[in-house]
Amino acid sequence: MLQKQISIFVENKRGRLAEITKVLGDNDIDMRALSIADTTDFGILRIIADKPDLAEKVLRDEGFAVSITEVIALSVEDKPGGLASALCVFDEHDINIEYVYHFISKKTGRAAIIVRVDNPAEVFEKLKGTSLNLLTSTDLENIY
Repeated sequence: MLQKQISIFVENKRGRLAEITKVLGDNDIDMRALSIADTTDFGILRIIADKPDLAEKVLRDEGFAVSITEVIALSVEDKPGGLASALCVFDEHDINIEYVYHFISKKTGRAAIIVRVDNPAEVFEKLKGTSLNLLTSTDLENIY
């Protein structure tokens, strides 16, 4: 199952990140993972949240530039080489990765990896029959 990722255009101004997280908190939206890539003038905040459609709506209503993209989530052992073994599967299947970010679950002792690729639905189907531990939304919810 593909995951919905919220991407928010963020100006590099004091307090903007606080505003975004406050809007999410005020609407009882829990962030599971986040990543921010920035340049001098702006950044792209990427979030995996428990209510991605609501997050998109409330952020858009507050004037933020928001989009939803599909990503693949998988779980790997939290040990040296854990990520490498998963990425080798992508390489073996000739899958190009646009970007990756992760978070660690102390509860499971594993790392959840978020991967953005071209044609995520097609790639997800390719990966179903591999050794990768692909995660569902429920899995991500229970990983804490």
